[in-house]
Amino acid sequence: HPPEKGRQAMRRFFRTRRRAFGYAFSGWWYVLRTQRNALVHALFTLIAVVLGIWLEISFRDWASIVLAVTLVWMSEFLNTALEAVVDLASPEQHRLAKIGKDVGAAAVLIAAGASVLTGLLVLGPPLWERVRAFLLPSP
Repeated sequence: HPPEKGRQAMRRFFRTRRRAFGYAFSGWWYVLRTQRNALVHALFTLIAVVLGIWLEISFRDWASIVLAVTLVWMSEFLNTALEAVVDLASPEQHRLAKIGKDVGAAAVLIAAGASVLTGLLVLGPPLWERVRAFLLPSP
């Protein structure tokens, strides 16, 4: 029956998607468990989100914060994957393996720097206004 084939295809589709999400979450958990900088990224992500909520930033500003945070996390995840592949391909120390790992780390540094700059540009002015209003209340 054609409808039965459709149901089987649909079940297979959802089963493979569930498996794919499982792999993705396994990778996510690996990064959080093994990468020291992931805790730093998590802390700064939390700070940015809390400040954004407290400062009641606009949707457009939220978009900038989300993109900056995503850039950092993606670069950290890709750098972790790159390091694992380099270690697999070159268990012994090699100049090119070091270059690959160093360039991956540099990508994370660039993303983190851009994220800090974005945070300062987006969150800095309203944060400064709140701090100034607290320290120098209007008469």
